[in-house]
Amino acid sequence: MLKSKDDIITKIHLIISICVVIPVAFVYGLKPELCFDMFLETIDEHNFYKAIMGLYLGFAILWIIGVFKSTYLKLAIITNIIFMLGLGSGRVLSLLFDGVPTLGYVFGTVAELFLGIYGIWVLKRVAP
Repeated sequence: MLKSKDDIITKIHLIISICVVIPVAFVYGLKPELCFDMFLETIDEHNFYKAIMGLYLGFAILWIIGVFKSTYLKLAIITNIIFMLGLGSGRVLSLLFDGVPTLGYVFGTVAELFLGIYGIWVLKRVAP
């Protein structure tokens, strides 16, 4: 998995993403009120957040495959960049239009943008 300094530089953002996205997926899908100021009431709301859970878990699985199988590493990095910068950009728009959320979401915004930008830097290093 991480055999050299280059492996650590190339894969650490994927590993961090996996370690964060998997637990967040289960919280969103099963008990969002445990960590967030969200109280789902309708079946549609529950359905929406379970779909988000599935999406997060699907991407995490792809990133795990990329960490262990070099043929999938570039795909894992590209999807991680899109995932993180997509979330980060949406959160920045929310900051501008909706106001400042709780500290956890502000930290998430910074972390997502950082991981996305780091992924671009890594992709430039490993892309042929």
